[in-house]
Amino acid sequence: MTATLLMTIVATLLAGVASVLAAAWLSLRLLGRLVNRLVSASAGLLLGSAVLNLIPEAFESHADLRALAWTLLLGLIGFFVLEKLSVLRHSHHHEGDGHEHHHGHDREAAGPGGMLILIGDGIHNFADGVMIAAAFIADPALGWLTTAAIAAHEIPQEIGDFIILINAGYTRARALVYNALSGLAAVAGGVLGYLSLSRTQDLLPFVLVLAAASFIYIALADLIPDMHRETRRGGDWFWQFVLMMAGVAVIAFTTAVLHGH
Repeated sequence: MTATLLMTIVATLLAGVASVLAAAWLSLRLLGRLVNRLVSASAGLLLGSAVLNLIPEAFESHADLRALAWTLLLGLIGFFVLEKLSVLRHSHHHEGDGHEHHHGHDREAAGPGGMLILIGDGIHNFADGVMIAAAFIADPALGWLTTAAIAAHEIPQEIGDFIILINAGYTRARALVYNALSGLAAVAGGVLGYLSLSRTQDLLPFVLVLAAASFIYIALADLIPDMHRETRRGGDWFWQFVLMMAGVAVIAFTTAVLHGH
């Protein structure tokens, strides 16, 4: 087993399973305001990772710049379509978190098919694993930065999923086990992504650009609108800005320190 594959496995375990366990621990305490803070910081981490790391890494390759630009554009549009088709789904809400949802909202959101949420999360986690593998193949420092950005986003999302499943009738233990199994899809994505991309290096820049498109889409279409809604409900926009910029600063600083080029 190569060092890059080993790092990919460890990183996908952290981004997948460890984020599920952290989300379950926080969910049991219903720390709604902490979730809101994580959303703000996650927006900065995702945007910083996309713009300061993934896109420059892809564009420094020998791939055609116009092809990479088209990949970025089509990736953003593609993620919009996938979300509309309910293949991708992001959730950062739960009852008791301060959002103005009526009682029973999460039960309705889960509906009779709570398993569909887990399937959707499994697909999402698998794709995250491929992105992490691509980042590690390009540069180990980039891999860890990408893992940190994904994990920061996954924790508030998994909190929402965990509470929705409980409200839909799952026991806490069952919701935790199923979410953890869904998180293992990130490991599968990481291993398969590594085995595929290590043999086809020409595809690597395009996967990095798709990862950047995913980060940008999640931040702009999901996290930042959620921050706007929180502000309209009386949230403090200044702290949202500070935490978002703190996320960007973490990426900028670690890039300067760790990224070797």
